[in-house]
Amino acid sequence: MTEQKKDEMVHEVSSSEKFLVKNQKTIMTVLVAIIAVIALVLAVKQFYFEPREAKAQEALFQSVLAFEQDSLDLALNGNDEFDGLIAVIDNYGSTKAGNIANVYAGLAYYGKGEYENAKSYLSKFSANDVLLAPAVTAAIGNALVNMDNAAEAVKYFEKAAKVADNALFSPIYLIKAANVYEKLGNKADALRIYEQIKKEYPTSQQASTIDSYIERVK
Repeated sequence: MTEQKKDEMVHEVSSSEKFLVKNQKTIMTVLVAIIAVIALVLAVKQFYFEPREAKAQEALFQSVLAFEQDSLDLALNGNDEFDGLIAVIDNYGSTKAGNIANVYAGLAYYGKGEYENAKSYLSKFSANDVLLAPAVTAAIGNALVNMDNAAEAVKYFEKAAKVADNALFSPIYLIKAANVYEKLGNKADALRIYEQIKKEYPTSQQASTIDSYIERVK
């Protein structure tokens, strides 16, 4: 992906909070883009490290291409030419490529509407990256929302915001958390989140109109 396209993606992520609250599918698409870009960069970076890692990266490559073309079943299960994400995870689970494959598998299952499987694979991913780790955490939250487990989902959105800890992404995850709290009828925690955005991320785009949300839940 070119630097121009990356910049365009970041701009899309920073759209108005009204859009963020009402368009869960679009938010998930943005998160998928973040995860895919960072994961692919990490994969390429590690390609030549050690024989097992190199084999894992080679096995992952075709699956990633299928994923990016929205061929989700092909990405997951492969064909006669490559094994697919599940096989990469089973055969190279201890490698960095196997770890990344968990993310792609989780997102592929999410795209198929299989949210239990999505949560399962996303939860297997482990990383401390300040962009990728919170994005995966928020993706688990989205899966839980679709599993009608909003009370658990909100914990993941708040965790994602805490781990990200920046004015670009944290308000996005916090808005998601507040939105879920409102759906649960918990205006007190929704208010807490909105006030947190105003206090901790005053320069964010979300903060520019946060007062209207604060007034709504008071």
